[in-house]
Amino acid sequence: MKPKIAISIGDPNGIGPEIALKAHDFVGSFCNPVYFAGSDLLEEAASRLGIDMPEKIECISPSLSTTIIPGMATAESGAYSFASFKKAIEAVCNGSCKAIVTLPIHKEAWMLAGLRYKGHTDFLREFFKKNAIMMLGCEELYVALFTEHTPLKDVPAAITYERLKSFLLDLQKETGEKKIGVLGLNPHAGDHGVIGSEERVIAKAIDDANLALGKTVFNGPLVPDTAFCPKSRESCRLFVAMYHDQGLAPLKALYFEESINISLNLPVVRTSVDHGTAFDIAYTNKHTLSLASYVNAVKKAVEFINRDTQRS
Repeated sequence: MKPKIAISIGDPNGIGPEIALKAHDFVGSFCNPVYFAGSDLLEEAASRLGIDMPEKIECISPSLSTTIIPGMATAESGAYSFASFKKAIEAVCNGSCKAIVTLPIHKEAWMLAGLRYKGHTDFLREFFKKNAIMMLGCEELYVALFTEHTPLKDVPAAITYERLKSFLLDLQKETGEKKIGVLGLNPHAGDHGVIGSEERVIAKAIDDANLALGKTVFNGPLVPDTAFCPKSRESCRLFVAMYHDQGLAPLKALYFEESINISLNLPVVRTSVDHGTAFDIAYTNKHTLSLASYVNAVKKAVEFINRDTQRS
């Protein structure tokens, strides 16, 4: 039996519906995708794109309606994408679907809709009351973000010993990785206090996390500008970044199309594309749209389901 995967459609004014429709036949070969969008919306998307609506497609309406306005952030599109996401989560919680894969939302549209969440992960933390970890990447390289959508000026104060130690232990438990690199915050990882002192907190969290595990899993604080060099990645494929761009700039430079987003430390399986709504090309048919991130996200969700089934 192919597992049922809940697909939240993302912002309908972006590329989410196009990705879902164009990848449907392929992902349907290894899972049963359930789209949390009205069939009327997907039919409108197919019409705008000049493609056929798939014959066998399961849709569950989020109980809202909206009209597609390509490339525009609107309160209506924000509300629709959030309703799709929330209903997809509920389907996984009640067991009708085995995992959730999310297509891209637009943060401004969520704000216009009156939502206070900065993204999917923020809502998941509150909904499940768990410290969800955002990990992005592909089999060649993964990056876990210690702080995510935090303004850069607020990052140093967010790096506390207890929080970082707990984050590291949760990350190792969720991934099972034997070697994990932890980046410093400052240039040259502080140069022993010459350029900053945050690395002292990072080093203590690393040492005590390794002590708690009874083995050396975490290495660092690493100099951020050399951590992602090929030689550095020979013995380590997972790194902890102190802030968003520190980890995602090199990841996306190396593996932009194939990377995915994985939510760890949650009671459900959730994966996502690692890109945005691409409002500039939505419904234009002017570019060849890469489906790689979405396909990889669905494959990873199925992989997690199979792993959990074997464990049980």
